[in-house]
Amino acid sequence: MTTNATRQNAGHSLEQRLQYLEDRIEIQDLMVRYGLGQDLHHDGDNDVLEQWDSVFAPEARVDYSVAGGARLKDIPYRDLVEVMRAPDGSMSGLLKWQHFQGFSTVDIDGDRAVARTQHLHTHKGDTDGQGWNLIQTGFFVDRLERRSEGWRIVHRTLEIIWMDTFATV
Repeated sequence: MTTNATRQNAGHSLEQRLQYLEDRIEIQDLMVRYGLGQDLHHDGDNDVLEQWDSVFAPEARVDYSVAGGARLKDIPYRDLVEVMRAPDGSMSGLLKWQHFQGFSTVDIDGDRAVARTQHLHTHKGDTDGQGWNLIQTGFFVDRLERRSEGWRIVHRTLEIIWMDTFATV
């Protein structure tokens, strides 16, 4: 799925190689803004779209079905906010969280790209006075397009490698 930058840029001009690096940095910034969208909005502030609208194309869809079944397969990214942040949403029982995105491998072909980004997501919750932590690891696999406003994700698939919940003292 991925090609390393040296091989991908073999035989290209300096200008083309610099464009590739610029594109990779912009795409990496998108991945960070996704996590910031989650993490900057705690304590009932659900304005995740403040960041996500600069990450996703307006028509972008996400497939998070691995975490929530068929209702999360290829839905508009804006609907994901409601699924997660509604009063009975998947994040409603959480007290705190942080989403770490790793560096992406990026294959760029003109104005289209595919990125695979590691993630480590941490969550702190409480059920009936019993604290717990949930850790999730995996990947985001994104199809991106270069738009007039910059690179945007047009489709994202969540892959989970493992999750674990453990009690806190």
